[in-house]
Amino acid sequence: MREEEIEKLRGVVRDCVSKHLYSSAIFFADKVAAFTNDPADIYMQAQALFLGRHFRRAYHLLNASKIVLRDLRFRYLAAKCLEELKEWDQCLLMLGDAKVDEHGNVYDTKDCNVMYLDKYGEDREINISSAICFLRGKAYEALENRSQARQWFKAAIKADPLCYEALECLIENHMLTCEEETSLLSSLHFGPEDGWLSSFYSCLIKKYDKEYVVEAKFRELEKEGSNSNLSDTSFMGTLKSNTDLLACKAEYFHQCGEYQKCFELTSILLEKDPFHIKSTLVHLAAAMELGHSNELYLMSCNLVKDYPQKALSWFAVGCYYYCIKKYDQSRRYFSKATSLDGTFAPAWIGYGNAFAAQEEGDQAMSAYRTAARLFPGCHLPTLYIGMEYMRTRSFKLAEQAKSICPSDPLVYNELGVVAYNMKEYSKAIRWFEKTLALIPSALCEMWEPTVVNFAHACRKLKLYEEAIANYEKALALSTNSVSTYAGLAYTYHLQALWFKPDDQFCTEMLSLALVDECRCGVVDPKVEFRRNEVYI
Repeated sequence: MREEEIEKLRGVVRDCVSKHLYSSAIFFADKVAAFTNDPADIYMQAQALFLGRHFRRAYHLLNASKIVLRDLRFRYLAAKCLEELKEWDQCLLMLGDAKVDEHGNVYDTKDCNVMYLDKYGEDREINISSAICFLRGKAYEALENRSQARQWFKAAIKADPLCYEALECLIENHMLTCEEETSLLSSLHFGPEDGWLSSFYSCLIKKYDKEYVVEAKFRELEKEGSNSNLSDTSFMGTLKSNTDLLACKAEYFHQCGEYQKCFELTSILLEKDPFHIKSTLVHLAAAMELGHSNELYLMSCNLVKDYPQKALSWFAVGCYYYCIKKYDQSRRYFSKATSLDGTFAPAWIGYGNAFAAQEEGDQAMSAYRTAARLFPGCHLPTLYIGMEYMRTRSFKLAEQAKSICPSDPLVYNELGVVAYNMKEYSKAIRWFEKTLALIPSALCEMWEPTVVNFAHACRKLKLYEEAIANYEKALALSTNSVSTYAGLAYTYHLQALWFKPDDQFCTEMLSLALVDECRCGVVDPKVEFRRNEVYI
């Protein structure tokens, strides 16, 4: 057969693949390979078999070729076949003996003499070494060697910043702390045309900075887009309304406690793209905080219908039952979510919170410890372990939560509660002040307990003016808090006696108030710790 006719058949194979006619692609690719016995045509046949889900046959074809260990594309595709077959140890053997250090630097590789067959076309390619590093990471993750998986994912994104999947695994699975994410991002070598991508990645990582810092990141992304060399002037407008970018903003609103704003934004996003996973998760989190049980019910029904094998679907069902305070049912569905995907962090924390809601501390601690082991970059499991220690009045053990994320204000509120319960009131005031200083936006109802806690600590040190000011600030955030009114009244009584300790009327009124409060069970208002119900 003439070369022109063979080239036409190659074109038929490529067209069949683009139209997802995989049986046709396999048929014609097999004939082309038989005519030419060219390695590139054998690879094309294996690719068609892989896309047609004939993984064992594709692997046999590649492994039988004489260049499988000398051509990176052959080796990579053979390893992908083994990935689909869940043969993880064989997958790693096929990929070779390279090693990686904790910073994601690959060394001691024996692949320096391998070749790489260029694919057809002139499109920009992701470095094959990056793809191989990423596949190694997936294999180690499947083998539950998360330390090695983390290092290979770092190696993949460092080998080629376009390998977004590696960064996604590191972020979504909470494999890195905030500082490690920032350090990794700063070490990436972006091309001159990829300034927008660098800015976009900076919006994806943890957002524990001050509000103006985070907003500056979004503005920088817009600036990069407007300064890009793309001829299409509508590019920036499209990017500004991009669902991924807006989902990042919604996640930030949730983190700041602006749940209504977060819920409104995710509602718009889900109208535009009802199946966007990140928007869905943030929407569930906001609905939980706002107590929108009807929305949670509808979302969970739709998710279970459309994605019965996804952990997110059953997590949504667990959120609904948690919202209506049916904790036994919520635990059942959170547990199902963890069994479907053991790396889905919100399900583990929801599982622990469902136990904690019924004061089943041992089971809650077990869930939190599992989450802390699986997600070393997430500070929340450690925070809730500390909360459980506080609930059981093990105050010294509770002071362990701020090393992973020293910029989360909730951590410092809990440290203030620990200091208060240990009667270290000056220290408690310092922690509560730091909490309020770290809040990235204006105070909202979410932070009312912290303001009340601050007032309690001031009252204990006889700083009555400061205590009264903070009680009144708390009432401005939430007008229905009985403990805040009780604390304010109690402080006015104490202040009156402080001015005139022997005033008979004030003494009698305080005694009557204390007797009345004893009947209600609120002799001395207690400091509060806050447990967010859903985490993203």
